Amino acid sequence: MIASFSLQPNVASLIVSIIAVVMVVVLAYWSWQRSGFHRGINLLELLRVLLVLAAVLLLNQPETVQQFLPTEKPTIVVLGDRSKSMMTRDAGLDAGGERALTTRSEAIDGLMDEATWSDVKDRFNVVVQPFAEGEQSDETDLAGALESARREHANLRGVLLASDGDWNSGPPPVDVATRLRLAQVPIFGVSVGSASRLPDVDLLSFDLPTSGVVGKAVRIPFTIESSLPRDHSVVVTMTSQDGEKVTHDVRISAMGRTTDAILWKPENVGEFALTLSVPEHGDEQITDNNSRTASITIKEEKLKVLVVESLPRWEYRYLRNALSRDPGVEVSCLLFHPKLSKVGGGNRDYIKTFPEALEDLALYDVVFLGDVGIDNGQLTPEQCALLKGLVQQQASGLVFMPGWQGNQLSLAETELAELIPVTLDEGQPEGWGSQAPGHFALTELGRRSLLTKLADTSDENMQVWESLPGFQWYAPIIRAKAGTDVLAVHQDASNEYGRIPLLVTKTSGAGKVLFMGTDGAWRWRRGVEDLYHYRFWGQVVRWMAYRRNMAKGELMRFFYTPEQPKVRQTIALSVNAMEKSGEPLSKGNVTARIVAPSGEAKTVRLQKIGEQWGAFGGAFTPSEPGRHEVTLRCAQTQAVLQTNIDVQGATLERLGKPARPEVLEELARVTRGQVLKSGDVGKIVQAISDIPPPVAQVRRVQLWSHPLVAALMIAMLGLFWVGRKMVGVI
Repeated sequence: MIASFSLQPNVASLIVSIIAVVMVVVLAYWSWQRSGFHRGINLLELLRVLLVLAAVLLLNQPETVQQFLPTEKPTIVVLGDRSKSMMTRDAGLDAGGERALTTRSEAIDGLMDEATWSDVKDRFNVVVQPFAEGEQSDETDLAGALESARREHANLRGVLLASDGDWNSGPPPVDVATRLRLAQVPIFGVSVGSASRLPDVDLLSFDLPTSGVVGKAVRIPFTIESSLPRDHSVVVTMTSQDGEKVTHDVRISAMGRTTDAILWKPENVGEFALTLSVPEHGDEQITDNNSRTASITIKEEKLKVLVVESLPRWEYRYLRNALSRDPGVEVSCLLFHPKLSKVGGGNRDYIKTFPEALEDLALYDVVFLGDVGIDNGQLTPEQCALLKGLVQQQASGLVFMPGWQGNQLSLAETELAELIPVTLDEGQPEGWGSQAPGHFALTELGRRSLLTKLADTSDENMQVWESLPGFQWYAPIIRAKAGTDVLAVHQDASNEYGRIPLLVTKTSGAGKVLFMGTDGAWRWRRGVEDLYHYRFWGQVVRWMAYRRNMAKGELMRFFYTPEQPKVRQTIALSVNAMEKSGEPLSKGNVTARIVAPSGEAKTVRLQKIGEQWGAFGGAFTPSEPGRHEVTLRCAQTQAVLQTNIDVQGATLERLGKPARPEVLEELARVTRGQVLKSGDVGKIVQAISDIPPPVAQVRRVQLWSHPLVAALMIAMLGLFWVGRKMVGVI
């Protein structure tokens, strides 16, 4: 530390000071002389002179200056971005201007080498620090990296930031740059990568469902993004671990995204790793992102279906036959025929009464409600409430299939009214019939739905629906309710709300609901037998029961939403727990232990939902992609269920994203730094070497305004006053 004392006088203060000093000295001598050179007066006048001298001194603004020189070498932090976007191969040019491409990460390898900074280590302490590094890293936090450097190094003199400028996490980095500017710490930005996207075909997503059923086709959607200037057609190939290959023709749109789906029919039970590959294009520069691999579990199924009907109309008879002949379905029928002495039917498919016990009703994955209501000794309001709970709490499916008797209109007075996805006309309970057959017209959503897929390709599927035999009756539908999905409408009939919706779905609680507005699907067998009729109802049953059967054991059933979760997307966890007797668990303690691919574990305590169905719910937000192992435990029954949740791959960090040099330019501008070219390491090192040494910290103590000096002056004035009284002047 170097200390000095200085004054800041001006002409006026000097003149006033000289006059004041001369006058006080003369006045002091005159007073002493008048007192006969009294010793007490002498001391008193000397104090007067000291007071005036002190006041004159303060008038000229005295201050002390202390300079503190740093005792340690200043620190330079070299921050190197190692995120996934830095693996994009679009960095580097050769001498002729042709691309000699390397990855962005490789382009900054020289800056991350300790030996590069050997020439500046005599002046600076250089700290090389990579960030956003590791297999599981899925985000880039530039602000966090800069803030960490600012906090960890008290003697920070400069920051070298080598990055593509892409950030997707944390606060804006300019916020930290502002704090560095106040600390006089410049940022030197080294931008790597191309600011415009290179010619590339990127397989963005390959969304396998969690599970499938052996012998049943699985529809697997995928999305391809292209930055090529022209459309082109390719044949994508999906390969399973046992060598089976499935191909699909796709026309990829230029400068945009193309979404399509591929069908796969598994023949065996087990875990399968499927790889989808897109052929490389001749103009493509990045080929590392043309394939993706995901896993799926294939298992046997035995779905339990309950069909409730009044009269055995043709639609009911053919539906019952279709379900009975499906090897993956176990069907039970309840027939409220008015001419039967007892409710039920004639063979093993029929049951005598509606399942009143919760454990009996909870066995059914899908329930079909035909032309039945709460009148004429059919359903009761209590049974309708049970069906609502079965759908919302147990994730079962419910299919409404009204008929010409109009019995379903009475369900509007029960708790099932909330589940009906359409508004019905109470003034026309028997519906509408015509001699000329009507036909379905698929909506845009219906063309993409698995429920309406009666052929393998979209064009063939449209031709099938256009050629299906028509229906001659449809329900008195006014419109679809809000929050529903309309898959098909009447080809001709319409009202003030548009064309009449005939095939409508919705989600209610944990389950799904389907409304079939005609009773003519059985006619689809004409000329083709069971080709389309069986396929349609088989798809309906499996679609509605899919979520409910994600994972189940003897005493627990587990499902989650969404069915294809992504990183940082909240997953709703649902569990149905049963007593050992089969009854829903009324009270219990259910937990889910979730282990991420990195080994990080988290325990979620599920909360009880309702009182009847043994439903428990919770939430979990994954922070990394991959397969998460889930272990469910119930303390009361000692039941354990192990399953998996496959979280879709990274969405924030991906290859091929254009670099953002403007981010580094802004950081350098705010902190008064520089933007440097990544290819010239020598110039980068020289720029760091040219950073001026840290200036000494100066501390000024202004005595003329210091409170201690003011206190001293007041004390001296008080002493002067007391002295005057002591010598008898006052």
